[in-house]
Amino acid sequence: MNRSTPNKPKFHRSGFTLIEILVVLVILGLLAGVVGPKVVSYLGRGKSDTAKLQIEQLAAAMELYLLDVGRYPNADEGINALLENISNAKNWRGPYLRKDEVPLDPWGNEFHYEPPGESGNIQLYSLGADNAEGGEGDNADISL
Repeated sequence: MNRSTPNKPKFHRSGFTLIEILVVLVILGLLAGVVGPKVVSYLGRGKSDTAKLQIEQLAAAMELYLLDVGRYPNADEGINALLENISNAKNWRGPYLRKDEVPLDPWGNEFHYEPPGESGNIQLYSLGADNAEGGEGDNADISL
């Protein structure tokens, strides 16, 4: 004869209790609160670093333009002189940028160019995330 005990369950179910799930959620919330701001600051700094690299590449292209044409682009020609021979300079050997367009800064704004002034140096810069002069953090102006 086969005797079975009615009180003994046939399957043993395992799982998490509500308390265990709440503890894990609290721990995850604390980690997100500590790590989240750090990650956001790294992303912001990454865009600033990218803008600096883009400005350096534009400046290098300007130097190549100077070597070929004998002068920097004037204010009317601007950065677009790196892509097309606007002034019909006879020694122009461009385009001086790899892509067929002038890159935008990491925030989607145009880079600013000013031809050499009294100092004899060109000015290439981005106005940062707010696209306005001045600012701090991501809104700070970025130049060479």
